[in-house]
Amino acid sequence: MEKIHHLYWRAGFGLSPREWQARQGLTLQQALDQLFQEAGVVEEAPAPSASSREGFRQMSTKEKEVILKQERERLGSVNIEWIQRMASSRHSALRERMALFWHGHFACQPIFGSLGAQYTNTLRRHALGNFRELTLAIARDGAMIRFLNNQQNRKEKPNENFARELLELFTIGRGHYTEQDIKEAARAFTGWSSNLAGAYVFRPRFHDYGPKTFMGKAGDFDGTDIIDIVLEQRETARFITRKIYRYFVNEREDEARIEALSRQFYESGYEIAPLMRAIFESDWFYAPQNIGCRIKSPVELIVGIIRALDVRFVNDKALLFLQRALGQVVLNPPNVAGWPGGKAWIDNATLMLRLNLATYLFQLSEVNFRTKDEPEAGERGTALRRLDATIDTRPLMDLLAGVRREHYHERLAEFLFLQQPDIAAALLQQYASAGSDWDYANSLAMRLMSLPEYQLC
Repeated sequence: MEKIHHLYWRAGFGLSPREWQARQGLTLQQALDQLFQEAGVVEEAPAPSASSREGFRQMSTKEKEVILKQERERLGSVNIEWIQRMASSRHSALRERMALFWHGHFACQPIFGSLGAQYTNTLRRHALGNFRELTLAIARDGAMIRFLNNQQNRKEKPNENFARELLELFTIGRGHYTEQDIKEAARAFTGWSSNLAGAYVFRPRFHDYGPKTFMGKAGDFDGTDIIDIVLEQRETARFITRKIYRYFVNEREDEARIEALSRQFYESGYEIAPLMRAIFESDWFYAPQNIGCRIKSPVELIVGIIRALDVRFVNDKALLFLQRALGQVVLNPPNVAGWPGGKAWIDNATLMLRLNLATYLFQLSEVNFRTKDEPEAGERGTALRRLDATIDTRPLMDLLAGVRREHYHERLAEFLFLQQPDIAAALLQQYASAGSDWDYANSLAMRLMSLPEYQLC
């Protein structure tokens, strides 16, 4: 079960107590088959209705503020829907996890709710498909086009933003292209734009049809040709595989394994699902040094707690507040490089909230803190200082059926941790409720989820 537990934290967002019990009898191969079978169904998120943006440039400042406020609300609803989807057993954990990974890779800040839904569906649709098709879909996605200003990319005055990030961050990485390659790639993507609804539009009169020389090849290239030429370079497969390895396996890289995986990725024509399956099926993926070695991202932490405690927020906007407070808001990465991850998730502004989040939810405490990016005066979201939520720990308590009270902590730790902490049972019991078995078990769960080891997956 330890291997299945590890698998679901890396290929998903952990298991709910019911899921954990249901998978007790599965072999690792059966669990893998189930994960990939569930991921075979693509369930796209509904797009919020878009506000009318016709004539936006001619609107007064006040009118524009009204439209932008509406769109922030819609974008927030897309964010909340995605977090709830990650936390739900009704949706494929693997597909949503892969979509989250690609969001950090093809980092983008949609400005409208409809663009945000379209972008997340682009990631979701191609998350386990072909990397070429994913990259091409992202290049034609309205949110990315606007985020990197490709609607301004026109012949005789090319905008290099998208071309630069395509090479530096999205495909081959620094050191494997020249500044001239960026300029030529930008020319190839001229005319790739979108309409007001965010749909891809090619504008032929803005496209540069002249000859271009890119990575040693010459021709009348367009953006599709540029992507194909980049993918012909084996270094692109290495760059993507290395990033996948660091995210799903370990930040400490194993060059031999990365090289073998990248060779498979390249020779498969950049098929993502077989690469992920090769990782999850390997013996080394389950080696002790790769278990419980990653700091949970804020989204992983929030979603994992929701799954473990069946959390229902009275006001779903609390999910937005928690993301801001912990330093990771989906659909709003800090920049086009995405979130740095790792130890960057932990700092003085987030540590205490991370350690005490489960306690806040258990006790429904008044939370008196500022989010990382809020000024001391004029704070927004003060109505969300109370994380008003309900939790249902009955499934968690069901894990203790037939277990003697003095062994409750062992059983709960088995579910909550990947690497078992060195728990002083007597000390733990000093801080647990002395009441009924139910109160005692709940207080134990709260204390265990406050341990530093719960921050790891």
